[in-house]
Amino acid sequence: MVTDVADRPDVLPTDRLQANGMARPELRADLRKIADGRNALTVAMVWAWVAVIIGGAVWVDRWWAYLIAFLLMGPIYARFAILMHEAAHKLLFSNKRANDWVGTWLIAYPTWTPIGLYRRGHFSHHKEEFGPNEPDIAFYGGYPCDRRTLARRLVRDAVGISGWKNFVPLFRSLKVPAFRRTSLSIIGVQLVLWAVLWAATGRWWIYPLLWWLPFAHEQRHVLAVVAVMPMSLASITLTRVYGGDEHFTAGTVLLTHLLALATAPLLLGFFLARCG
Repeated sequence: MVTDVADRPDVLPTDRLQANGMARPELRADLRKIADGRNALTVAMVWAWVAVIIGGAVWVDRWWAYLIAFLLMGPIYARFAILMHEAAHKLLFSNKRANDWVGTWLIAYPTWTPIGLYRRGHFSHHKEEFGPNEPDIAFYGGYPCDRRTLARRLVRDAVGISGWKNFVPLFRSLKVPAFRRTSLSIIGVQLVLWAVLWAATGRWWIYPLLWWLPFAHEQRHVLAVVAVMPMSLASITLTRVYGGDEHFTAGTVLLTHLLALATAPLLLGFFLARCG
C-alpha cells in the first residue's frame, strides 16, 4: 500500500527520522525505554482513583454524588485501556512475566478484556494498518458521519446496547473449550471485585452501579469520538495521500490539560512515541 518514493513529499530523512519514516535507532531506543517504577506508580494511581471516586460517593451518600462517580468512571476505564495497550505491547514492565501478570489480572480482566485475544488482534492492526485486512477499520470507518448518525450511535452507547454486545461473546465463549478458561477467569475477577466492594461499602449495589454500568454504557466510546477519533481520521487522511505505512502517518495530537484529563490521558496522543 505504500506509494512510490517519487510521489512522497521530500521531507525525509531528518535528524530524527530515517528515509523510510521510522525513528532513528538512537531515538527509537530512547522512546522504548521502560520506566518500571513510574509505570508501577501509574497502575497503582489508577486503582487509587477508583477507590477515591467510589469511596467519595459512598461517603457523601447522595444521589448526585453517585451520578458524578458514575460519570468519572468513564475516564478511569480509558486509563485501564491505555495501560492494557502498553501491556499488550510488552512495554508496561521490562520483566515480561510481571508485564503479563499485571496486564492480565490487574488491568485487562477487571475491565472484561481477554488480553491474549486483544494482543493478537492489535498486532494484526499494526501489521495491516489502514490496509485491506485492517481488523479495526469498523471502529473508525464510519467517520465522519452526519449528526443524526452520531446521535443514534451515542444514544445506543448511552442506553447500554453497544455495551451489551461486548458481554455476549464473553458468555458465549463459555461453551468453547479453547476460551472457557479465560472467560471463567474474567468472571471470577468480577466476582472478587463485587465481593470486595460489597465488603468495603456495605452496599451490594455499588459494584453494578459504579463498576459494571460505566463499562456497559460505553462512556469510553463517547470519549473516543471527542478526542481519539480526530487522531484516527487524520491518520486515515494522511495514509490515503502518502501511502499505507504507519510511519509516514503517525503523529502527535496535543490536547488541553482538561481535555487530556477527561478523554486522552497518559500521553495517549503521542502516537509515534507509543507505537513507532
